[in-house]
Amino acid sequence: MKRAGAPPPPLADDTRGDEAGRRPPPLPRDAQADVDHLRERCVEARPAWRGSFLDVRRDRVALPDGTETVREYIVHPGAVMIVPLIGADRVVIERQWRYPVGRAMLEFPAGKLEPGEPVLDCAVRELIEETGYRAAEWARAGILHNAIGYSDEGIEVWFARGLARGERRLDAGEFLDVFEAGIDELEAAAGRGEITDAKTLIGLLWLAHWRAGQWPLRWMGAAGPS
Repeated sequence: MKRAGAPPPPLADDTRGDEAGRRPPPLPRDAQADVDHLRERCVEARPAWRGSFLDVRRDRVALPDGTETVREYIVHPGAVMIVPLIGADRVVIERQWRYPVGRAMLEFPAGKLEPGEPVLDCAVRELIEETGYRAAEWARAGILHNAIGYSDEGIEVWFARGLARGERRLDAGEFLDVFEAGIDELEAAAGRGEITDAKTLIGLLWLAHWRAGQWPLRWMGAAGPS
């Protein structure tokens, strides 16, 4: 019987990797090394539906144990997201209506790549079109895959600083608000569950690690269309 005021018992060691009680192997340094036991191979590529933007596939694939199944997924042209910095502690953020979820979302500026368009050119173009800001310096952070279970979409994450305000060039049928917000304010909103857009949360994560000196960025001069 537990005595009153006694400390709680230690948590059980739940790090067993298999039924024999062995610990799992360490995290691989190269996530793509030694993956043949996981690999799925396309047996038959099957288009399911194609629109003006999305290409839906329904492929027949062979699993590692030799059985077959179907994988349904969306082919996406790719996109770019920009984290626009204003001084040391403020950023540019947008609000726009997202029809699939039926709500307005707070997001960093972003847009899809046009066929053959260089990634940085897309970032420069989208920042100007959606916000009117032009940046003196740019830095690539990395890429995120936000829906790996059903899409091949990759979103390039870029940072921009040395901003100068100008006129927006919104596309026809595009409606959005643009704000300047404190980084701490946005992090607090994310903590309250008010920011749920995956790419924006990743942008805030990258921003926090960069500000802490943990994830460095290599800055370059402005490029792309004026």
